[in-house]
Amino acid sequence: MKIHILQTKPTEAQLRDMLEALGTYIKVAVDVERGLLAGGGEYHADREEVLLENGSRQEDVWGADWYPDSRSVAFGALINIRPRQGNASMEIRDPALRQRVEAIVRRVFEG
Repeated sequence: MKIHILQTKPTEAQLRDMLEALGTYIKVAVDVERGLLAGGGEYHADREEVLLENGSRQEDVWGADWYPDSRSVAFGALINIRPRQGNASMEIRDPALRQRVEAIVRRVFEG
């Protein structure tokens, strides 16, 4: 399982690595304060762990999915269930937070 931490557009090899586990989409964990993401592998929690080991704070890391064929972002992940942060659902509910997550995902994957 290859997980890459990215702030800029992935290389073709990195993109292939990240698509390897799921084929049609990439699970990502996004650090909204540092403006980077970790992508690849099967579980959002794996990416969250990589970011935490890399200096991210848990309250800044949110899960999403990137669908390269449709160039769309989905906002559901188990790591998003955070009642203490006002998000009691797998889905990111705060529109401003969703915009921040989507902006980072699009900047990284679309360049």
